[in-house]
Amino acid sequence: MKKIISLLLTIILLTSCIDKNPELILAESTGKINHLLIVIKNTQWQGEVGDEIRKILGSPVLGLPQPETQFNVTQVAPEYFGSMFKTSRSVLYISIGDENVFSIQKDIYSKPQRIIKIVGKDNLAIAKLLQKHQNEMIAAFKNNDLHSTQKRLNKDLWDNKKIKTFKSLGFQLNIPKKYRMVDDNGSFLWMRNPISSGSMNIIAYTVPILTNNYLNGNNIVSMRDSIGKKFIPGGPDGSYMITEAAYSPHIFDITLTGKKAFEVRGKWEVQGDFMAGPFLNYTVIDEKNNRLIVVEGFTYAPAVDKRDYMFELEAVLKTLKIN
Repeated sequence: MKKIISLLLTIILLTSCIDKNPELILAESTGKINHLLIVIKNTQWQGEVGDEIRKILGSPVLGLPQPETQFNVTQVAPEYFGSMFKTSRSVLYISIGDENVFSIQKDIYSKPQRIIKIVGKDNLAIAKLLQKHQNEMIAAFKNNDLHSTQKRLNKDLWDNKKIKTFKSLGFQLNIPKKYRMVDDNGSFLWMRNPISSGSMNIIAYTVPILTNNYLNGNNIVSMRDSIGKKFIPGGPDGSYMITEAAYSPHIFDITLTGKKAFEVRGKWEVQGDFMAGPFLNYTVIDEKNNRLIVVEGFTYAPAVDKRDYMFELEAVLKTLKIN
């Protein structure tokens, strides 16, 4: 009898803990970065709703040499959305209902997970909800993937205290140890991760604010070209990295580390050589110290897709902290 009572008390205690901490029973989410599971009826997927989803999620990533979509997608009908699929990291669930509803759910079947549900009275209503919330939808999936990538990368990092440039300039990044030191002279940092098809690179430096052009982003291209000439040589003598002259980079106003910043996506090339690739630049305005803090990632990977490489670099760059 005592054993039965003890067992019952244990079950009650475990149940109470699970009720208070539902995260305890959540499995680790599955699926590759930048991949989505679309739960939708086959007839809708093949019709106007599916066309709208493909239009939104298939939009190209800015700044890449060749077109690559925002996400890779897998479609499954609702009746097959079982345990094998429910742990997917990113899920878009489409259904017909009595009202029009857009909702974002967090960590329902696994962690980290985002399930976006779109319920419409008919297919036209669903298409309108997709159009209305497309930016919010993409941001939710992308941010969840960024945090997942950062969690994975943060398991084995460089000690920022041992990086001269970070110590002297007063900021830092969470850089995985798989990136090897190329240059660290106290004012300029360059680290490189060799990959099978080329390399992924991270650079960091500061520039003094001399005119208003430094505050409105008008001189970012000339600024990075001068840094390339000084610190990033190409193969042939006298060659160096520049912003591709035939391609105008995309520049966006953002906030990073609580400060006004510019996100710049474009293509680089080596003047006097045939090397080229995409870059992602974050230029942060640090008015208190009258300077711009610049962290940038660029990839050299000819003949292969580069979206996921650049996404990893974005995850690293967004760990920027100013001391």
